[in-house]
Amino acid sequence: MFTVKGHAFNYTEALSKSLIFLEAQRSGKLPPNHRVPWRGDSGLDDGKEANEDLVGGYYDAGDNVKYGLPMAFTVTTLAWSAIAYKSELQSAGELEHVQDAIRWGTDYFLKAASRHDRLYVQVGDPEKDHRCWVRPESMKGPRPVLEINDNTPGSEIAGETSAAMAASSMVFRRFDAPYARQLLNKAKMLFEFAKEHTHTFDGECPFYCSFSGFHDELSWAAAWLYTATHSGTYLKYIVEETVPAIVDEFNWDLKFAGVQVLLSKSFFEGTHELHTFKEHADSYICAALPESPYHKIPMTPGGLIHLRDGANLQYATGASFLFTVYGDLLKKFNQKIECGGRRFESTHLLAFAKQQMDYILGQNPLGRSYMVGFGKDPPQQAHHRGASVPLSEANSDVDCGMSFTRWFNKNAPNPNELTGAILGGPDKKDKFSDLRWTSVYTEPCTYVNSLAVGPLARLTRPLKKL
Repeated sequence: MFTVKGHAFNYTEALSKSLIFLEAQRSGKLPPNHRVPWRGDSGLDDGKEANEDLVGGYYDAGDNVKYGLPMAFTVTTLAWSAIAYKSELQSAGELEHVQDAIRWGTDYFLKAASRHDRLYVQVGDPEKDHRCWVRPESMKGPRPVLEINDNTPGSEIAGETSAAMAASSMVFRRFDAPYARQLLNKAKMLFEFAKEHTHTFDGECPFYCSFSGFHDELSWAAAWLYTATHSGTYLKYIVEETVPAIVDEFNWDLKFAGVQVLLSKSFFEGTHELHTFKEHADSYICAALPESPYHKIPMTPGGLIHLRDGANLQYATGASFLFTVYGDLLKKFNQKIECGGRRFESTHLLAFAKQQMDYILGQNPLGRSYMVGFGKDPPQQAHHRGASVPLSEANSDVDCGMSFTRWFNKNAPNPNELTGAILGGPDKKDKFSDLRWTSVYTEPCTYVNSLAVGPLARLTRPLKKL
């Protein structure tokens, strides 16, 4: 528990609840230790349309579709948190929950990548899903399946799934070596697939179009494979074939900053061929750090990163995550960075990461939390199908048209608490609308939470160590 300018935040509680939200997003046959009482089994026939078993995985947000690209990014960033902040997660009693969350995703990816010449990347029809406001347990009708293959490639999704498998292999290798090897082998296979069939897959548009292209995902996959194996093959690819880029954000679509921070650790450890990635990581920090002469990231008057409406808090948790990881690297290797003649230490980065998380938890102009079930005046109307349908009406036979009248358009708190969900967040003027139908403010996403796990775990350390 830290007290900052009159605000007290229990980061251990926030960490625990952020992981409970991911359990609320599970698809498939739920385990006995599932902690969300109003969720049940769902999508048990997923994959049937393709004669495959695609049961499991995660729904990305408030709907009932399983999208491969954001799901894989969720798992990659969870795995990175489990690697970088293992001791903090263990001390908080959350390491097993993080590992379970990762395995829930990787078990699904092993099914989706069971054939060497294809990867299943989506289950469910967004158009049909968005015409119905029902719990995932109540879905009816066929669930179409999308795949990438030799004829319909998708380097972004293959690359991100490779990264997720490679990073996750590092999480499990010490206590489940066979499973870790299985993940690493699939990661290598998917990287080769992504590399040999370079093309953008638009099948997940308009919801998950990759505007940044596939070069960042290829770099991201290679970086994680190198981190997991230290193989010269991947180092050679990184040095000779990846496309360099200076960016100022990190999210499910744009991974360059993550690549740069990840590879900076290897640079500090002596792999000097990676100096360009360290320099670009510094440039990312200089663009986002408010005290930097090169600062250019849009901020709200209250101090929140605000790049776009709609799941904007992903940019805040993404920055907080990278600033936390890079800040700790600077401290470990006794390094500083320079921005336009000003030098910054690890404490500057960690303080900014903390400020972004504190804003989300309640230290903001409205004095309210943006995490459901946490802190002062938390959101009540998350844009989320399962949370908004009462269990007493779960088996009601309601047609799609009436489902919106009955459950979506009610100006009342959700009957089921979506514990731990970090919602879309406020607008560029720090204003917030807690209404189910204002989805740009109230829709949660798995990757907003996965990016928060690392910073929250780090913040559970005593203040003197920060």
